[in-house]
Amino acid sequence: MSGLTIVADANMRGVETVFSPYGEVQLVEGRSLRRQDLQGADVLLVRSVTSVDSELLRGTGVRFVGTATSGLEHVDAHYLAEQGIRFAHARGSNANAVVEYVLAAIAACDNYLERLLEGGVLGIVGQGHVGRALARCARALGVQVRAHDPWLESVEDAADLAAVLAADVICLHPELTRRKPHPSYHLLDAQALEQLPQHSLLINASRGAVVDNAALCSLLQQGRGPACVLDVWEHEPHLQPGLLQQVRLGTPHIAGHSLDAKLEGTRMLGAALAAAFDLAPPALLEGDAVATLAAPPGLAGGDLLRWLLQARYDIRADDAALRDALAGASGAQAAQAFDALRRLYPQRRELKGSPVYAPAAPAAWATALGYRVADGGSAQ
Repeated sequence: MSGLTIVADANMRGVETVFSPYGEVQLVEGRSLRRQDLQGADVLLVRSVTSVDSELLRGTGVRFVGTATSGLEHVDAHYLAEQGIRFAHARGSNANAVVEYVLAAIAACDNYLERLLEGGVLGIVGQGHVGRALARCARALGVQVRAHDPWLESVEDAADLAAVLAADVICLHPELTRRKPHPSYHLLDAQALEQLPQHSLLINASRGAVVDNAALCSLLQQGRGPACVLDVWEHEPHLQPGLLQQVRLGTPHIAGHSLDAKLEGTRMLGAALAAAFDLAPPALLEGDAVATLAAPPGLAGGDLLRWLLQARYDIRADDAALRDALAGASGAQAAQAFDALRRLYPQRRELKGSPVYAPAAPAAWATALGYRVADGGSAQ
């Protein structure tokens, strides 16, 4: 044991398994973490609900900060660098989980899946880990892609923002930033939202403030605007009043919350800590083996693909849970219910890596979705 004192968000999966060999692990609630909780701490491990800045760290002995997230806007990396505090993140750890969330959302909404398979266009804003992974998967499924990321010099299937926002399905995956010349904060403001095609599907699984939630709510309440799926919300856990009732599907910021993604994020931080302090590599983290998914007989084409996309994850269950939790609640109660859904989120496994028996599925689908072709088995 290295003797480090490690303060970690209690909702990080596998954190004690990975980090206890390096010292004492103290578990805390991330949203309520305060400076006094860090007295004597060497290491701080957080998720997106904790703001890590001078207000939190000043006067503590923290030497290493890790966030088990892809987004970094909750961390003042400049302050950490100034103070010589080593920093690690888990960017990319949940990319496939978010891709599977997006595909499940498309499959659950009307005939958008068939429209894409029959020549429709998938527009993607942002070409970071998630945006690129979604684009690769869509292309492998034979879907036409338009992608936009003004911060990158080279983008495959590049298009300007107007062309991407004219697509049949529009997916938002930019990093949240106010930096000029290409801020993503309120990228879809009232004016931009007015221009979206009425027949399109808008999915935001990036950060809530990429979309002006008040403007979106107003537009939808007028019976205008696209069909919407929101996993992220401006000012969460406080949702824009009335917005949940207007969207097609709403979930409590859990797009990347697969068990596989959570374990990978924890493992990545463990590896970073070990490298920073010249310690032995962390223990291997793996979820339990999953049973073979066996497609129902007679399914083919779009119906079979829809089944595959929903076999491990049915987004409608999370939508129903959020609506039930917030029904009749207001203010602090609603915020607490939102956080509780995230904290108590049930175990979800990814299709990627799962054994699948689906004889009618084209071989390209296994490549696109990352599942293993099985000889048979019972469905789970």
